[in-house]
Amino acid sequence: MATTLHSFMDIFDTTFGEDQEAVQLKKIIIPIIQRDYAQGRKGPDVSRVRSRFLESLYKAVTEKPITLDFVYGDIDDEGNMIPLDGQQRLTTLFLLHWYAAKKGNIPEEEYEFMRRFSYETRYSARYFCTDLVKYTPEFKGAISKEIVNQAWFPLDWENDPTISSMLVMLDAIDSKFKNVPDIWNKLKENCITFYFLPIKDMGLTDELYIKMNSRGKPLTLFEHFKAELEREIRSMDENLANRIMGKIDREWTDLLWEYRNSGGDSSEDNIIDDEFLRYFKFICDVICYRKDESPLGRSNDEFDLLQRYFSSKCPDAIKNIETMEKFMDCWCSIPGYGSPTDFLKSFMSNKHEKGKILVESRFNLNIFEDCLHAYSDKTGHIRQFPLNRIVLLYAITTYLQNTDKVTESDFTRRIRIINNLIQNSEDEVSDRTDRNRMPAILAEADAIILTGAIDESIENNFNVSQLSEEKEKIAFLETNHGMADTLFELEDHFLLSGQVSIVGLENLAYTKRFESLFKCSLDKIDCAMMAVGDYGQAERNKWRYQYGSTFQFAWKELFHKSANTGFDNTKNILISLLAANKEFSNELLKKIADDYLQKCESDNQYPFRYYYIKYREYRPGAYGKMHNNAAAENPYMFLVMQTKTQMSQNSYYPYLKAASDAHLSKDDMGQRLIFGDEHIICTNNSYLRRKNEDKAIVDTISIAQNDDGIDTEDRIALLKNYIKANF
Repeated sequence: MATTLHSFMDIFDTTFGEDQEAVQLKKIIIPIIQRDYAQGRKGPDVSRVRSRFLESLYKAVTEKPITLDFVYGDIDDEGNMIPLDGQQRLTTLFLLHWYAAKKGNIPEEEYEFMRRFSYETRYSARYFCTDLVKYTPEFKGAISKEIVNQAWFPLDWENDPTISSMLVMLDAIDSKFKNVPDIWNKLKENCITFYFLPIKDMGLTDELYIKMNSRGKPLTLFEHFKAELEREIRSMDENLANRIMGKIDREWTDLLWEYRNSGGDSSEDNIIDDEFLRYFKFICDVICYRKDESPLGRSNDEFDLLQRYFSSKCPDAIKNIETMEKFMDCWCSIPGYGSPTDFLKSFMSNKHEKGKILVESRFNLNIFEDCLHAYSDKTGHIRQFPLNRIVLLYAITTYLQNTDKVTESDFTRRIRIINNLIQNSEDEVSDRTDRNRMPAILAEADAIILTGAIDESIENNFNVSQLSEEKEKIAFLETNHGMADTLFELEDHFLLSGQVSIVGLENLAYTKRFESLFKCSLDKIDCAMMAVGDYGQAERNKWRYQYGSTFQFAWKELFHKSANTGFDNTKNILISLLAANKEFSNELLKKIADDYLQKCESDNQYPFRYYYIKYREYRPGAYGKMHNNAAAENPYMFLVMQTKTQMSQNSYYPYLKAASDAHLSKDDMGQRLIFGDEHIICTNNSYLRRKNEDKAIVDTISIAQNDDGIDTEDRIALLKNYIKANF
């Protein structure tokens, strides 16, 4: 008996086989050993599979005929066919034909064959199929509700999983096909067909049949995905399909097995389905970026991705399938390592180690495992695995696919370059629709891993300053091999994250001094730096200034090149401090600051730096931000900010806050002291006492200054004394 093409209508009464072995198919019976009907079950995964299958049937009826997968079954001597594979599809076709017959008022004799489709899983399912064929709904609401309200439908039938699934499917069919005319005739014209192969032709045993049909285990989302992937590849290249499907079942399953149970330790999750699909989505995003496109705004559903990149309608499908194969194969056998875990730990660490790149402690060192478990959530969003991690993983896979061309030692050096670029390109690593840099970034990563050089012809990729620095480092180490370990140690400092320009390659000898300095109190470092010079940087907007603070964030902002003005000045002040001291302590830093204050007081000169060091109120909050619209003309008019970008109720002029914090007005963002119906504000060289109502000046408290505009008296002591005498 050979494989033949059939529709659900014509398979009944068809004779299979020849001569004495010929048998006519009279009835289709879903046996008691079979699983329940599952395509109508509730749940997001089943719903997606159901929607996709119905969409295929809808297109077959309204556009182009379709041929479904093989249906296998055993036909006994009485003509009863028991399906081994195809139960779910046959049941859905039964329901679709029922719907078409009833909706089209088809004469009973035309759909008589449907009486010969039966479920034997439970008596309730068997009787339901029989009664359903007899029943004609009014189509005035949900079909399921009409059926459940019939006298022939016992209430306990709703507890039968097959029946409840059929009811859900009938409603879904109605929703999809309610406006489609003449469905029955389209079905008669064989718009939906499938290949049927009698089980005896396959040489299968009853034992295997039982194993393949253990009850209560419906096909998983991954099994549906895998079947669709195989069908698409096989339609293009039979040998390629055999190779890919064989690897999914063997090598790739072995690879992912140790990473299973992404949902927890439950034995029920003892499969690699989710892990495979998450890595599959990573590969699809890579393919998308390589096409100079962005996945943003597109469906991240695995079936949609399969159709977009791996189906016969995609002109690059074969190339994409081979890309997927390379991205999977490269992890299966890594030269010199027993597993991806061993390989990744060989060059990645959460702390500085010789020969390894530094990865933030919040990230899993096993980036491959991280991708398998976190690349996308149930809704398909991908940002649980951020773009910088995508770039790093991509660079690693580039090496793994080219171990015959790139030595391990070269890779270790080159992945450090990639890591430095990633850490210092937060704004540039983006795939916004108006600013998709990812294609160029991946191309640059390829160039670095494969050649060890920065490809200057690739525009708009990583941060320009960091690319320039990495080029300088490459050239520097060519003639200064012995300085590599020192350079890498400095790169891994928690404030630098790969960018060393604040120290400079010419000052690598100060690496240990830099480390010693930043083991001290950040506040004392702040004061000591200011004692050497005004190290602040003006931001691009020219009114916001960056200083240090007691939080690391502020220092990282200072020490990384940006659009700020004054980076070189900050560097010169830092190097002056490092050059003058081999080791640092809190006591030493305090002495540097105190010596500066003492000199100011002995000279009777009180510049802005004096107040910054002497009064804690002057030193900015967590973000190290200060505000001054015209610093050149008004060097004392710095306002302390408490947020990263904007003024707030907690902002204040430090002169006022230090003089009388209790009277500082939050309503005025710390820019005046309120005393009853009067208030005090500050200017660059005076304080003004004014009426609240009309702002009429009551008094002017002048601050003594020399010809250079520098205070010759402590303006805070002056204001304190005035307040004490007048209020």
